[in-house]
Amino acid sequence: MAKGAVVIDNGSCFTRAGLAGEDKPRSVLKTASMPPTCPAVMRETQCPLTATCCGVGSARAPKTHPLRHGVITDWEAMENVWSHLFFCGLRLSPEERPLLMTDSPSCPTTNREKVAEVFFEAFGVPALHVANTGLLSLCSWGRVTGLAVEAGAGVSHVTSICAGQICKEATYRLDVAGFSLSKHMHNLLLSRAQDPPLPSALPKATVTQLKKQCCYVSMDYERDLCDKAHQVPVGIQTPDGQWITLDKERFCCPEPLFQPKLLDQDSPGLHLLAFQSFQKVPDECKGDVLGNTVLSGGSSLFPCFPERVCAELDALLHGKGYRIKVLAAPKRSLAVWAGGSIAASLKSFRHMWLRKREYQECGAAHVHKKFN
Repeated sequence: MAKGAVVIDNGSCFTRAGLAGEDKPRSVLKTASMPPTCPAVMRETQCPLTATCCGVGSARAPKTHPLRHGVITDWEAMENVWSHLFFCGLRLSPEERPLLMTDSPSCPTTNREKVAEVFFEAFGVPALHVANTGLLSLCSWGRVTGLAVEAGAGVSHVTSICAGQICKEATYRLDVAGFSLSKHMHNLLLSRAQDPPLPSALPKATVTQLKKQCCYVSMDYERDLCDKAHQVPVGIQTPDGQWITLDKERFCCPEPLFQPKLLDQDSPGLHLLAFQSFQKVPDECKGDVLGNTVLSGGSSLFPCFPERVCAELDALLHGKGYRIKVLAAPKRSLAVWAGGSIAASLKSFRHMWLRKREYQECGAAHVHKKFN
């Protein structure tokens, strides 16, 4: 396998694909249903990556999400996404290159077996590795020990990792992420006094734009909620020409990441889950884990999110003598893919691949022995 590996990161909103060793993915598609196809057909057509081939505006491809909360729920639809990425986006034959595929901490153990079955049998890849997204987040910083705090589009996770080994009992999931925050933002906008009132059918794209451009994480939510002086208004014009002014909505929108009860969820916030995860780490690893707290995912991009995570952990661990260091790259929405690109390009990674021959001899269940 002289050719470099392909790296695919499956996200609830976007699926990214590119070549190991490169800085960014070459092809990015929305993780949504596309026109029916199959690898055999795609090999013959080598279609261009156009709106038509991606199913945009196609009556045959209703907009559904085949990956929810980090778990693949529609395998046929995901195969279509992967086919389009290989043949339309990358313009590569999957038989020629090993593949590193990301795997959410939420996925059931059978997920990896199905991935192996699909890519060895339908796509014919020569070798495969399936990697935990939390570990890859650390790899993007060149770390193999640390605390991964992932806040994506469909789900958020906290994972403690020691010397490259996932602490499964120290992995926690939170069903507050980008999609739910956008819905929360929509509800906040509809519940406020606005003249003229906003239409109830406010486009999702507009709500997402408001969330990304205007919102930030409060360092003291209760104070800011009560004190108008801390509610700095900002105005933004929607694509249809309407002006919307936001004040407290700017910090109320992302707050459920730290207070899920605001969305009627009975779960601790991300900072408390991070603390619980840390407590389950062996004592000899605790210092290194906290000193390498890595943030990843698009919903971690809110201004002051890193500072809030650090402050909350510092308050929970006050007087314990631990040094907390939060690592937050500017492009951390790509951290998982970037970590996969780094890992799969290392010479030392060669023994990590599950070869097609091994799969044929041992079956799909061999993934549980081969991958962490």
